Amino acid sequence: MAVSLNHTIVPAIDHRAAARFFATVMGLEELPPSGAAGHFAPVRVNEQLTLDFMTVPAAEGHHLAFDVDPDTFDAILARIRAAGIPYGSNPRDRTNGRIDHPLCPRGLFFADDSGNLYEVMSPA
Repeated sequence: MAVSLNHTIVPAIDHRAAARFFATVMGLEELPPSGAAGHFAPVRVNEQLTLDFMTVPAAEGHHLAFDVDPDTFDAILARIRAAGIPYGSNPRDRTNGRIDHPLCPRGLFFADDSGNLYEVMSPA
């Protein structure tokens, strides 16, 4: 059997709010709470992977990077702009409003309230 990632835990100040934010921006499905007393707020990324947001006392931000096709990138960028979410082309300047990513033709970074840094990259 090949190795594949099933899920990863994403630390958050408020797991439900963080999951909703991520799912909304990325256009993904937010699943019902899971785990004991619903302490995970999962978001379906694809058929094999969920991000399971979990409230922690001192959330340390993680960096999560995603490859997307050009149409998906355009839709994500439109949702980010419509919501007024700061974004940028560089992790050190993630509020410059640019998409000229250093590693691909188009890409951007945005963050959530817990300090998680999301990177979205498109080949065109």
